[in-house]
Amino acid sequence: MTPAPRVLLPALRPWRVFTRALAGIMPKGLYARSLLIVILPMVLLQSAVALVFMERHWQMVTFRLSNAVTQDIAALIDVYRDFHQLDPDNGKLEDIARRRLNLDVEVLPPGPLPPTLPKPFFSLVDRAMSSEIAKQIRRPFWIDTVGRSNFIEVRVDMGDAILRVVALRSQAYASNSQIFIVWMVGTSLVLITVAILFLRNQIRPILALADAAEEFGKGREIEFRPRGAREVRRAAYAFLEMKRRIERAMEQRTTMLNGVSHDLRTILTRFKLSLALLSDENEARELTADVDEMQRMLEAYLAFARGDIGEAAAPTDIPAMLETLRQEGERLGHATEVVYAGEPVATVRPDAFKRCLANLLINAARHGRRIRLEGACDAKFLQIHVDDDGPGIPAEQREEVFRPFVRLDEARNQDEGGTGLGLAIARDIARSHGGEIYLATSPLGGLRASVRVPV
Repeated sequence: MTPAPRVLLPALRPWRVFTRALAGIMPKGLYARSLLIVILPMVLLQSAVALVFMERHWQMVTFRLSNAVTQDIAALIDVYRDFHQLDPDNGKLEDIARRRLNLDVEVLPPGPLPPTLPKPFFSLVDRAMSSEIAKQIRRPFWIDTVGRSNFIEVRVDMGDAILRVVALRSQAYASNSQIFIVWMVGTSLVLITVAILFLRNQIRPILALADAAEEFGKGREIEFRPRGAREVRRAAYAFLEMKRRIERAMEQRTTMLNGVSHDLRTILTRFKLSLALLSDENEARELTADVDEMQRMLEAYLAFARGDIGEAAAPTDIPAMLETLRQEGERLGHATEVVYAGEPVATVRPDAFKRCLANLLINAARHGRRIRLEGACDAKFLQIHVDDDGPGIPAEQREEVFRPFVRLDEARNQDEGGTGLGLAIARDIARSHGGEIYLATSPLGGLRASVRVPV
């Protein structure tokens, strides 16, 4: 029964779109994601706490400074009102304001106050000064906190005059932007440094485990010791136990196959000796051909079952291997050419890899007149193409020919003994190197068999 398709509720669709977009911009590596998970919440929390508490602190300081400046202005107004008759030119008032209060005071002729300026949206000092002047002086006033960035100008209507007071902006306002930025940058750097040092030691054992699994998958010897967090060590010990079981099973299979091979070869040898003693040459010739055919089939079966598991990987000269295969193709009577580019040395199991390419070469030689071996190697992969100009294989049957003992009507995967194991053995060897074999249409018109293994 086919399951019904999932239908998202309309309210969930925007959330799904958002999560997919977020997944697209998120880092892909565990190290980067762990750093993000550790650092981002701490930085956001640190920012929120610092913003709330520091902003409240500096807001309180600004209101207190504005209150002090307003009190100084109110005191000057009282001095002007009580002692104006004794100091008609206001020189004493201006001197006191300048020397004692660090304010610039000027008494202007009576008249209307300037038009009210638009209030800045984020200016804390404008709100604080306006509130304190309205509360303490209770006279018509005009204030400018943005005209000159370093000064605050206040004009108070005294009735018979306009009192103009100019104060430094720092007298009424304490800026917290620089301190806030320094605080945030400093604490964030400390958090990032601690997180990087900690996570690097946590991620390194995971990377070592991944490298060990990759090397083991390529059939190479590994030196690996579990370390790191408890969960990582548990995974590492499980990997080592799996590795030991696989090696033990491979060793047991090799021992069994060696025994079977020895016993069967002994029997075949007896058959050959008995046939050599027969007087009827025609009958002996037919039976000898059958025994030889049986021996070839036996060798093919054992090679497929064994899979060249005992060979160690080693740096190998790939162009030299391809040249040997070219000579083999020439001996089979086919025009064979070799093209190679990139790094000449790759780490593979030499005999097994050569057997893989030889099977593909023999397969190409059986169905084509021309053979082309094309290789390339970079920092990640070694890739070999074996092309021929034969009839090829239909795309829908290309996967089928890799199955053991499967033979198409126009069989391209049957080896000389007719066992149908040639391509199966080749793919098994490629996969034991951590790679794969792909079939496609050749530029020569026939079949292209591509071997791609990591290096």
